[in-house]
Amino acid sequence: MHKDRFLVSTALLVLAIAAGSTALAQSTSPNPPATPSTSPTVSSTTDQVKDWTLKKWNAMKQEWRKDKGKWDACNQRAGDQKLSGKASWAFIYDCMKAS
Repeated sequence: MHKDRFLVSTALLVLAIAAGSTALAQSTSPNPPATPSTSPTVSSTTDQVKDWTLKKWNAMKQEWRKDKGKWDACNQRAGDQKLSGKASWAFIYDCMKAS
């Protein structure tokens, strides 16, 4: 008798959970379409910078240091924001690419 009540209770619990999750899945609206970004390649390129190797980063630093004023300003801004590591790499990349 107790075993039957346990099985029935378990079955009802499983059905309630399944019904609730189905209702939740149906009631949530799909995500609205993403609005096109003005420059989709910038964010993806910035993400790629975070995956650069140290060798690639050092090569780009050599290139960017040719514009000493801009390089110093970008590094100063990264320092002011207390960025370090690859987060600073992405920031400096964006800064150097900006006109």
